[in-house]
Amino acid sequence: MSGMRVVSRPLVPGLVAERPTDQGFLDVVIYRQLRELVGESPHAVDVEATRVVVCDRAHVVAALEELAADCHLIFARRGGRERGRNDGLRYHSHYLVPVVGLGDTEGWPLADPAVWAGLTGSDPARLPARPGDVERITDPREALAATVPRRGRSAGDYFHYIGRTIDLAVLAQVPGYAGWVAETRNALKGLGYL
Repeated sequence: MSGMRVVSRPLVPGLVAERPTDQGFLDVVIYRQLRELVGESPHAVDVEATRVVVCDRAHVVAALEELAADCHLIFARRGGRERGRNDGLRYHSHYLVPVVGLGDTEGWPLADPAVWAGLTGSDPARLPARPGDVERITDPREALAATVPRRGRSAGDYFHYIGRTIDLAVLAQVPGYAGWVAETRNALKGLGYL
């Protein structure tokens, strides 16, 4: 059947971020995980870069509205004006765009000590041996500060690198992340991508 053109279906993810550092890690991991998930699709899917709106609690609804106009799927760490569903997914506004909760993501960048070991000057010695144990870290920001290289840069400066290089199979051993992947898979099925 040469001459048949395969048409790719776009998938535009959105992220409501609480702080600018979320943008460096979460948007990259969302993109990578979506590309892996749609690899199971019987259709050609073109995952676009994650669109991000950073806002405080007072502006979450506006951020959701902004993203809902352009995105097929939105990820958020906190709720807004959402209608509940039994499967853990929420649909936002009159656009009916699925909103998948991210939960507590602060420990996720610490799940793969091998990534940190690849950064000269970092100290991954205090990171848990098992990825799932990052959820037990009482102060992930403190653990992150103790792990990053001592080069006068903030911990957030390393998030894009960590997001690009973290092993998603290792990250999937974190219960909160595995739950998020399952909810995302359900949302993609509901949207007809899987």
